[in-house]
Amino acid sequence: MTNPLFQQAREAVAYADSVASGSAQGDKYEAVMKAKNALSSAFANSNDAERAQLREFQQKIDSI
Repeated sequence: MTNPLFQQAREAVAYADSVASGSAQGDKYEAVMKAKNALSSAFANSNDAERAQLREFQQKIDSI
């Protein structure tokens, strides 16, 4: 069974990454904050393999 919070985090990070490349600063900030929230929620409810991927997602968000 797929972890829905993990799915949401992955989608939020992908969206923030796409917004970062060509949108207004406010849109970028909002997308990054939503992704950080999603990552936080997912981390608390994930297994070890998912946590490893979530750390990679966090690094991506930190670089935006």
